[in-house]
Amino acid sequence: MLIVFKQFINREKELQHLNSAYSSDRSEFIVVFGRRRIGKTELLRKFIKDKRAVYFLADERGDAANLSEFRTLVADGLNNEILGQSTLDWPDTLKEAAKTEKRLVIVIDEYPFLINNNKAIPSIFQKAWDLYLKDSNVMLVLCGSSISMMERHVLGSKSPLYGRRTGQIKVEPLMFKHTGAFFPEFKVEELVKIYAITDGIPYYLKEARHRINKISQLEMLYSTDSLLLEEAEVLLKYEFREPAKYFSILAAIAFGNTKFGDIVNYTGLSSSIVSQYLSNLFVLSIVEARYPVTEKTHRSRNARYYIIDNYFTFWFRFVYPNKSLIYGDFKIPHFNPDFNRYVGMVFEKIAAEFMWQARPFEFTKIGRWWHKEEEIDLVGLNDTSKEVLFIECKWKTLSIPESMRNLEKLKKKADFVKWNKGVRVDYYGLVAKKIEGKNALREKGFVVFDLDDF
Repeated sequence: MLIVFKQFINREKELQHLNSAYSSDRSEFIVVFGRRRIGKTELLRKFIKDKRAVYFLADERGDAANLSEFRTLVADGLNNEILGQSTLDWPDTLKEAAKTEKRLVIVIDEYPFLINNNKAIPSIFQKAWDLYLKDSNVMLVLCGSSISMMERHVLGSKSPLYGRRTGQIKVEPLMFKHTGAFFPEFKVEELVKIYAITDGIPYYLKEARHRINKISQLEMLYSTDSLLLEEAEVLLKYEFREPAKYFSILAAIAFGNTKFGDIVNYTGLSSSIVSQYLSNLFVLSIVEARYPVTEKTHRSRNARYYIIDNYFTFWFRFVYPNKSLIYGDFKIPHFNPDFNRYVGMVFEKIAAEFMWQARPFEFTKIGRWWHKEEEIDLVGLNDTSKEVLFIECKWKTLSIPESMRNLEKLKKKADFVKWNKGVRVDYYGLVAKKIEGKNALREKGFVVFDLDDF
């Protein structure tokens, strides 16, 4: 029997930020943004529960319809029947809201829709803030899913609202450790596989909770009746008018072409186009450039490009090239072995998160290291104590001889790492699906963890 999931997971830090602003003795203007499905609306509804608040969800009906509904909601919030029957415009409606004596939260969700319908909206809200709201008892929250629109019309230096906000919250995916709250009956190994498809996107995790009750049903997450089949395409078309080149670049990265030159070769696009499109993907937090963790000055030639969330990586690696097969009721060819290799890469991300929590010593940063043909999955550094931890990640069960062979290889690769060589303190370790003889390895001084520790 499938379980309906209604629990609100995590977001303590975000709620604390919002509640702190609510309790302040000044007017507040908070910007909340993040990709679609990340849980912004649930967060804001949780925040305003039991508070005197106006929650308005903008849509594409047009400026007049949005204004009329907003005016009615403000009238209800102020208990002002006359305002609800009026024909006041945006500035005067916000002026009336500013007259409140008691604390009033005004949440405008999907604010970019207002701009789509009325290009003057940023200037209107700037004027209303400067003239009425900034000295009022109002806490104004503008929320949006179109990161490009929020950057351009709220956060960016060219926006009329620039410099007005008193705080901002970028809502990020949940961490892997929260996945178990959605699937309390699943084993950790099974949670890793689900996380490899959904990442920590609450809406996708709820979709997975709805569709599967055992890991053998994993293919139902990208079946023809699942929202995850089309979601990546919908999201990109939401941000870009002509997404084809973005699709090509993201597919290149998903298939392991992480160097700039490899992306250019895979896509057949010019270097200038790839560079520009990657910059746009950075702004939207879809792709990020990573550098060897020991590198203090980031040099572009050492950059590698990665899709930030697992859902996009999974979609471009498995769904995008096989959509016709999926719609034709055929299975993705070679899915299980390819997916297992892909999960191995996701496991590195999960291992890094776990190491931040386990903290075998107080490292200040952790990440991948590479130089020419040599790579180490995770390297944790403490710049003050000069301690360094080298970690190899293996999505498999390791026997004691296999563990020792991996550790010996790791020591040889660590010799290529020049960071504080000669004065540093080195530690070596493994993170794997299962490690046999774990305690014996620990007694030898190695840092070892497997899924039982998770």
